[in-house]
Amino acid sequence: MQLNLKLAVLAAAVALAACGKKEEAAPVAAPAAAPAPAAQVIKIGHVGPTSGGIAHLGKDNENGAKMAIEELNAAGLTIGGAPVTFELLAEDDAADPKQGTAAATKLVDAKVAGVIGHLNSGTTIPASQIYNDAGIPQISPSATNPKYTRQGYAGVFRMVADDVHLGGTLGKYAVETLGAKTVAVIDDRTAYGQGVADEFEKGVAAAGGTVVGREFTNDKATDFNAILTTLKAKKPDVVFFGGMDAVAGPMLKQMKQLGINAKFMGGDGICSSELPKLAAEGMADEQVYCAEAGGVEGEQKEGMDKFRADFKAKFGADVQVYAPYVYDAVKVMANAMVTAGSADPKVYLPALKATNYKGVTGNIAFDEKGDIKNGALTLMTYKGGARTTLAVIR
Repeated sequence: MQLNLKLAVLAAAVALAACGKKEEAAPVAAPAAAPAPAAQVIKIGHVGPTSGGIAHLGKDNENGAKMAIEELNAAGLTIGGAPVTFELLAEDDAADPKQGTAAATKLVDAKVAGVIGHLNSGTTIPASQIYNDAGIPQISPSATNPKYTRQGYAGVFRMVADDVHLGGTLGKYAVETLGAKTVAVIDDRTAYGQGVADEFEKGVAAAGGTVVGREFTNDKATDFNAILTTLKAKKPDVVFFGGMDAVAGPMLKQMKQLGINAKFMGGDGICSSELPKLAAEGMADEQVYCAEAGGVEGEQKEGMDKFRADFKAKFGADVQVYAPYVYDAVKVMANAMVTAGSADPKVYLPALKATNYKGVTGNIAFDEKGDIKNGALTLMTYKGGARTTLAVIR
């Protein structure tokens, strides 16, 4: 009992001492700052041939996409009031239709909100069915075969003029400006090469010229002696090649070796800054004439020149052909999402269809099929190993 009494007295003393002290307020912790909302990640796919003979063209396109994505992220965009970050998913189709559809399936599985690509018509067209079935919009920066936008798909768009305009204009130019009376035509049997060659042939006929021979090769060939020997006997004023620069370069070399002095023409596929290197000594000044499916003039040229300078500063390389069109395509797609307040393809597709956007490649708007309105062509030749612009035609 005595021990219990002592403990009770001690407890009472401690309590009394606590009460006698001046009450001190405990420090109040500042409320934790609400965490910034995590940015929604919007995936945009890009597909081009970054391996194989035209890898330089595919890489050029991919770099255009990277440049646009970096600028969009630096701008701190919001969509529907929420911050967003864009992520580029880049795939290689090696300019092969089978690899192209495999890349398309991979992007669909990755749940991309949209796709920029492909580069070639032969990969763009089969891939477009896969994107259409998945409801994913697709903007090709460079596929010129008319079929691409004539399949009835709601979400396909093209940044440049098609082969009807491209090939037909070149055919007319061969006869009316270069003075060709006889023309030989070669194509690489791809959707692009054969398509642009067909339209060129029609343009020649409409202008009063004569096609004296039509031969074909493939997009990986390196030996053209047989077909060139056949055409040499027909003495054409112009040889037109429907295909890409990786094949056109060696073809020019072999034309020189065989003593064929005809002018050499082609579409946008050969109209690259790499062609003089690929042709080497086989290419004379003002021998090659080509057209880029696109072009700017007047006040718009300043924006394109700045893009080319910024591109070279960033990547250490000149623009090949279509990097500016890829760059604009990415910006157009993102702008449609911002306008619609959503990255859901079903929601932003109407805004994409209604696009009216001022880009580095000019004013961008699409017709009911998804083709660029008022598409331009830039006619070029080569002097001193560099492209020289002859005219911009609409």
